[in-house]
Amino acid sequence: MKNTTITNLSDLLGWLGTLSYIIAYLLLSLGKLKAEQKTYHLLNILGALGLIVNAIHLDDYPNIIVNIVWFAIGFMGLIFIARRKV
Repeated sequence: MKNTTITNLSDLLGWLGTLSYIIAYLLLSLGKLKAEQKTYHLLNILGALGLIVNAIHLDDYPNIIVNIVWFAIGFMGLIFIARRKV
């Protein structure tokens, strides 16, 4: 049986990740954010991290993989933004 404190933290991070993804997509859809903005990519990176932690705790390997890829895409987006400003 898994530790309740760790389970609660994992659940919290999973929900924060989910909320981060939803906020990013909502703001993008409403035109409040653009895909070229750092904030959009940071929200996706935070979402991915929260869901990665939760998926590791649950041994949910497909979810781990998709969120690692999502994290990498967000990180690459930040790199492209930084390079454009140089």
